[in-house]
Amino acid sequence: MDRTYNILFLCTGNSARSIMAECLATHLGRGRIAGFSAGSRPVGKVNPFAVAQLAASGVAATDLRSKSWDEFARADAPRMDFIVTVCDNAAGEICPHWPGHPATAHWSFEDPAAVDGTDEDKRAAFAHIYGQIERRIRKFAGLSLETMEPDAVRAALREIGEAAA
Repeated sequence: MDRTYNILFLCTGNSARSIMAECLATHLGRGRIAGFSAGSRPVGKVNPFAVAQLAASGVAATDLRSKSWDEFARADAPRMDFIVTVCDNAAGEICPHWPGHPATAHWSFEDPAAVDGTDEDKRAAFAHIYGQIERRIRKFAGLSLETMEPDAVRAALREIGEAAA
């Protein structure tokens, strides 16, 4: 392993989907991929159902916080290789300039935090979306990033988002 690839997951509130994606990318990347997350309008706290889902799945969820995507547009921020929007609202927003021109894609997921109902209904929604995110990140982690041409990586990143979750 020559390097670690950084991937930033963006949504509006940075409380659920992008948080789960951040943790899953780091977990499934096994040192080869580092996950990060941010939001265009962060809500300021991580959804407890997201944290519970990660814990139930055996995925580390420490030091998580809801943060602005502006943190990752600064010159001193970690350089991103990939940026993936995970909600339709964030995909339609004008993003900051990302240093290094990372590959970008959109992977649409419904918002489990928007589910009304009992706690059991909410847990079920989070488990469902978590499964979708996990399947896409497994596909991403399985790519031969080290040997693929940049255009092929960009195409694969988009195809993962277009495939059924």
